[in-house]
Amino acid sequence: MQSRYPLLAAVAAFAVVLACSKSSSASSPASTAGTDSALARRADKARILGTPTAKVWVVEVSDFQCPFCKQWHDQSYEAIKRAYVDSGKIRLAYVNFPLNIHRNAMPAAEAAMCAAAQDKFWPLHDALFATQPLWEKLAAPQPMFDSLASAAGVDMKAYHGCISGHLMKPTIDADIDRATRAGVESTPTFLIGGTMVTGAQPLAIFRQVIDSALAHAGTSK
Repeated sequence: MQSRYPLLAAVAAFAVVLACSKSSSASSPASTAGTDSALARRADKARILGTPTAKVWVVEVSDFQCPFCKQWHDQSYEAIKRAYVDSGKIRLAYVNFPLNIHRNAMPAAEAAMCAAAQDKFWPLHDALFATQPLWEKLAAPQPMFDSLASAAGVDMKAYHGCISGHLMKPTIDADIDRATRAGVESTPTFLIGGTMVTGAQPLAIFRQVIDSALAHAGTSK
């Protein structure tokens, strides 16, 4: 049966190099209350790129404040998107794993997911990573997140209601719970087909693993 949350279903299938580790900052058990809603379904769908007919998933488990997640985004994301997502070969999805060692990671994730509820996840995703050095140490980062959301074309009234009500936190907590139970301990971590790749590995490594997954799935490179 197809899940109403295709991304979370993909993460449930999860069977340290250049990575941010959660160390002793274990997350609390996730609450799933409130995730069964139209808002959560829209947000879940919006953080998936690629055609539904693609046979291979690449699931990125990431933290917007993690410097190695930014490194992967800056060095590999666009190349992978062009070569594999835009060509219809893979589906690329983002799973939140904000680490407790990064004090602004959770509000960044909430901002991204509230934007996702308006189908603006990826513009804000890019903006958050691009500006990470500017907000990572701020005592109060929300005004900057709000500015980025506005620049991305988000309806600010609905966005502010989402942020103030923490409407996306149950979805983020569910991400953390599923990723933790799958054995994820650091960011970024990637599930590519049946292979887990940890850290901001070189682009060539990702191409090799993706090409292998495509071959295993019977999809030409």
